[in-house]
Amino acid sequence: MTFSIAARCARTGRFGIAIASSSPAVAARCAHARAVAGVVASQNVTDPALGQRGLALLAEGRSARETLDALLDGYPHAAWRQLAIVDRAGRTATFSGAAALGVHATAEGEGCVAAGNLLADPGVPAAMVAAFEAAEGALPDRLLAAMAAAVALGGEAGPIHSAGLLMVDQVSWPVADLRVDWHDDDPVGALSALWALYAPQLDAYVTRALDPGEAPRFGVAGDP
Repeated sequence: MTFSIAARCARTGRFGIAIASSSPAVAARCAHARAVAGVVASQNVTDPALGQRGLALLAEGRSARETLDALLDGYPHAAWRQLAIVDRAGRTATFSGAAALGVHATAEGEGCVAAGNLLADPGVPAAMVAAFEAAEGALPDRLLAAMAAAVALGGEAGPIHSAGLLMVDQVSWPVADLRVDWHDDDPVGALSALWALYAPQLDAYVTRALDPGEAPRFGVAGDP
């Protein structure tokens, strides 16, 4: 009941993931990324601990494939899980357990990987990868183009209600962590609108944390 795309931007070194699901607050459980290390999607009857452990392994310098193998080694519930990983070099790895829900598939591209379960069409992940690779602009714009391609092909078999976008850069916190935790109509569209609002302010928020004296003010009451 989830589809996602994770990627590394070869130009900036940023990592990001976009994800959507019929379940509420999908990004809170399934999207994991760490600056300089990599990104992990842990989905399908989700175990968030796999995402956190995957990031720790990637931070040690393990490749996506080595990380995946380590996560599955001796893990008792592998049949229920779906994983998609991108490492610091842009290498990818995927896994779908035998008990993955409904129509499920994965696709790997240049520095990107898509995965989905309970899909309306088995070609959804491949369409996401193709859209990401064809898109231009910042990493979130390309991730959201992939999400739009998934929706256009039917996305999940049922209606989707939540979506999220997570991106990390050189700092220790996410530079973008945007979530539409429940939406009755179009969470992916709402997420795209939220990114359009946030994108012009992203760099200023980072500057405020690193050197507040150099940061511009937005002139909004209660501005964080």
